Amino acid sequence: MAVLVKRVLLARRLRAASGDPTGRREASLGIDPGAAVRVRFAPSPTGFLHLGGLRTALYNYIFAKKHQGSFILRLEDTDQTRLVPGAAENIEDMLEWAGIPPDESPRRGGPVGPYLQSQRLELYAQATEALLKTGAAYPCFCSTQRLELLKKEALRNRQTPRYDNRCRSLSPTQVAQKLAETPKPAIRFRLQEEAAPAFRDLVHGWTRHAVGSVEGDPVILKSDGFPTYHLACVVDDHHMGISHVLRGSEWLVSTAKHLLLYQALGWQPPRFAHLPLLLNQDGSKLSKRQGDIFLEHFADAGFLPEALLDIVTNCGSGFTENQMGRTLPQLIEQFDLTRVICHSALLDLDKLPEFNRLHLLRQVRSETQRRQLVGELQALVEAALGDQLQDPGVLDPAYLERILLLRQGHFCRLRDLVSPEYSYLWTRPAVRRVQLDALSEKADVITKGVLGLLDEVALTQDVLNRELKKLSEGLAGTKHSHVMKVLRVALSGQLQGPPVAEMMVTLGPKEVRERIQKVLSS
Repeated sequence: MAVLVKRVLLARRLRAASGDPTGRREASLGIDPGAAVRVRFAPSPTGFLHLGGLRTALYNYIFAKKHQGSFILRLEDTDQTRLVPGAAENIEDMLEWAGIPPDESPRRGGPVGPYLQSQRLELYAQATEALLKTGAAYPCFCSTQRLELLKKEALRNRQTPRYDNRCRSLSPTQVAQKLAETPKPAIRFRLQEEAAPAFRDLVHGWTRHAVGSVEGDPVILKSDGFPTYHLACVVDDHHMGISHVLRGSEWLVSTAKHLLLYQALGWQPPRFAHLPLLLNQDGSKLSKRQGDIFLEHFADAGFLPEALLDIVTNCGSGFTENQMGRTLPQLIEQFDLTRVICHSALLDLDKLPEFNRLHLLRQVRSETQRRQLVGELQALVEAALGDQLQDPGVLDPAYLERILLLRQGHFCRLRDLVSPEYSYLWTRPAVRRVQLDALSEKADVITKGVLGLLDEVALTQDVLNRELKKLSEGLAGTKHSHVMKVLRVALSGQLQGPPVAEMMVTLGPKEVRERIQKVLSS
């Protein structure tokens, strides 16, 4: 493994030295030829994983795999009051379900754990102490009531609420006095307006936010010993060796504070890329209150993870072109962070069934994946019909595989095959002869003619289509469509459905004969 790593690093150095386009691209992304690419997805377990989180995780995953790096899952659970039971497990479960498992995580472990922020409090305390010693941070004794009054007053004056930095100017004597009364104050970071650095975001370009002139000094450590996001992400990204931070554009303004923290702690910051938001088709923000944006909803509804990965990247940027049906290896191969644009991505979930159809079709055409689909379809049939199954033969793998092959491309989800539209596949319809007579006065001739065909021809769609056409032509004054309608009702009890020849091949000659004879004798 060590030899392989050395070869990869040597190849990168040679590409960069020779002017190779790949080397230039990696240089533009801030990828040091001698350093490992490490990215992280760091959600808060205050809710289950949804489509916006999936897209952020996916971009991190494919960036890591594109550059032979590592994808880390870190759970930012420092806001203990808002934690949702089961959310931490759900996030990792859904990443594994989606096919983008982390290389390091709370569940998998790793060399820079723990991967839960609530278990890293000592690191935040050490960083805070270092900032206090240099004067970059100071204790704040303001009560919750005072801070709330400041906020209300600002809103009343139509101003943006901000802390007035009151405790910044306390003398050492005043601080000592207040510590005697409040031994565990909050700790704030001292924002220096003139020190706010400009930085080149890998998506938005050169950016600078003078946070010191528009914001009050932020809390970095709460009185309960838990850090806020600003301190925790800086400390963890440093100690975990994160090389690139790919996160939502809502954090772009906060990056100035984070860079000031890196500067005050004497640490080298990672490279930043703030990804455009994923929005609804009407431009509204995806909301966690919408139960139908959580991954569990899509999994329970029978959608493939491949379809979700495809649709959330298809509507955005970062690829040479938008195309439906891309697999994860293709996404990794085609991804180019320099192609990500600032504009928000509009997600049209109405198109998800079509994306799912394409990926399901690919699985049906794969012999290995088709065998897995047969097992899943068998379970779906048993769960949906149970005691209603009259013939155990419908669970035969050969029969199920025949259905998948003949119907491939015509269904969007596997569970569609157990919908009422396809009930004829699993149970015999209750059709009486009078129903066929109402469709055609030659229903008797038509059905008996088909019974004769079963003894003469092999049941292939091409042969049956030809023979059924001949049967129609031999019935003077009867349209071919009427012949097909009679047979479709006799076999399925439905006026619409797949081609009759396909239905006959699917059901097999024995079942076709028994269904027609049952109708004729009713």
